[in-house]
Amino acid sequence: MESLWLVPAFPLAGFLILIATEGRLPKPVVAIVGAGSVGLAALMTLIVGMDFLNANVLSYSQVLWVWMAVGDFAPSVGLYLDPLALVMTGVITGVGFLIHVYATGYMWEEGGYSRFFAYMNLFVFAMLLLVLGDNLLLLFLGWEGVGLCSYLLIGFFHTEPENGYAARKAFVVTRVGDTLLILGLFLLFREVGTLEIQAALGQIEGREANLALDPVIPLLLLGGAVGKSAQIPLQTWLPDAMAGPTPVSALIHAATMVTAGVYLIARMQGLFEASEIAMLAVAVVGLATLFISSFTALVQTDIKRILAFSTMSQIGYMFMALGVGAWSAAIFHLMTHAFFKALLFLASGSVILALHHEQNIFKMGGLWRKLPIPFWSMAIGSAALVALPLTSGYFSKDAILLTAWSSQTVDYGALFWCGAVAAAFMTSLYTMRMMVITFFGPATNEPHDQSRANMWLPLLVLCALSVGGGWLGFRVLADLFGDGGVAAELHFDPLALATVLLPMLGLVLGYFVFQRRMIDTEKLAQSSVGQQVSRFWFGGWGFDAIYDTIVVRPFVYLAQLNKNDVVDLIFRVTAFIARVLHNLATISQNGRLRWYALSMFFGLFFTLGIVTILSL
Repeated sequence: MESLWLVPAFPLAGFLILIATEGRLPKPVVAIVGAGSVGLAALMTLIVGMDFLNANVLSYSQVLWVWMAVGDFAPSVGLYLDPLALVMTGVITGVGFLIHVYATGYMWEEGGYSRFFAYMNLFVFAMLLLVLGDNLLLLFLGWEGVGLCSYLLIGFFHTEPENGYAARKAFVVTRVGDTLLILGLFLLFREVGTLEIQAALGQIEGREANLALDPVIPLLLLGGAVGKSAQIPLQTWLPDAMAGPTPVSALIHAATMVTAGVYLIARMQGLFEASEIAMLAVAVVGLATLFISSFTALVQTDIKRILAFSTMSQIGYMFMALGVGAWSAAIFHLMTHAFFKALLFLASGSVILALHHEQNIFKMGGLWRKLPIPFWSMAIGSAALVALPLTSGYFSKDAILLTAWSSQTVDYGALFWCGAVAAAFMTSLYTMRMMVITFFGPATNEPHDQSRANMWLPLLVLCALSVGGGWLGFRVLADLFGDGGVAAELHFDPLALATVLLPMLGLVLGYFVFQRRMIDTEKLAQSSVGQQVSRFWFGGWGFDAIYDTIVVRPFVYLAQLNKNDVVDLIFRVTAFIARVLHNLATISQNGRLRWYALSMFFGLFFTLGIVTILSL
């Protein structure tokens, strides 16, 4: 376990090498450094994790050095490993490594190859710093680091204006949440006098801290988590973030960025449990997000945007689980979601690449025989997404729903269960729609499979994890967390049966609607009501329109009115005075000797006059 510091050190070293040699190393070397550094981090995570489990300890701390010392405030650069951090680190490095390997093939023909992997390595390092940091200041450094990397990678193809807009949107929207998080950290420090996570939680649990601002502090932290994890009302940046390369989308959705908010709430669970209002708010935010995003995904035409809204929905399940007290089930679903969502994004990337970067599902069709590996990868990932029995998604989503039903943390647990099951039904519908139109619809484009071994091997590994990864919850996580949130055995009761049957009913209905066309969806969509509903869902329930109306447009209008504001006037007057003084000063430098002599005479006369007056 003493080698824990090497886990974040490897990706950081990869970033430094690639950014220092940007554009000068051959692509094979860049690929080895970029993917290899994360692979070494994954290997070190496995070694450290086995040592941690064999040591049978609850946690392990490693202080590297003191960051700063200002009076009594002396935060350290230290790492903290416990079951939560171990699972998160395994997901980040393991799934991140597979995405890096895939990206070595996907980005081969693109420019900026070295710069791309430098940013990707920095992304992984920042996320590892976030989950392994033993204090909230270090966590916040990693928090801002993933925000910076998301901006750099979403706008990687910066020659296209819309990509730059998407990157700026992600940066600005998440900054709103970050501002709330900063305020929450300031108030928490004032209340408990420390930013050391375990010390702060110990005071809260022991009621040594006087949380006069309860529930303000956890609600502010929730604001930060909502921004980073794209939950309502700060979810609008995530669909536009699909402007980045597909491996970036996979990394953001599966192993970094959007999982940061889930981790923050899980890490500070003791603080949230001290406030019933905060717990209820977390559950409500999660339920509302998963419900709204499920309907929105049903009408999207871009395959990556469908998966983006799917991610919002699945993160919503995790938030709901955290809110009802099933934090271990939430982390279990975070792990399984990383498997099948990375698989879905990478498989969709293979389809997009084969169709010359076409992302509209209605311009695909007939691909199931022509692209067998992407098809079966998408099929397996979709099965896990809709939580078909014995897939990884089934185990984790089942744990969330069953815990929600019997939750004693918040009232109306049955209501949360009903909303979540209804969203699972919608998930089956839009997933079946995506698969049918993409792979079984009429062929409209001829694919040219450009995938290489370094692209389809990660897909095969993720297929295995998407199918069998759920058994880890039974064999490892149930004992590792031990709070009952992750069941140690399968359930066969009426509630579990209903949890399974409703999503399967959605699949059957989706098949008959979108494949057999028993309902004329096109005619339905062209009706006046259908057009309004479709437009409303397609636009994400109007959140972008609302923000444009109440934030963007007024700001632009005021900026136009204020373009000649007082501040600019001050600078213009200052510049005018400087020009006048400059012109006056140039008179004294005209090159005429008589003028210089006269100036010296008057200067001497003036000086003698002052001396005479002072001597009287």
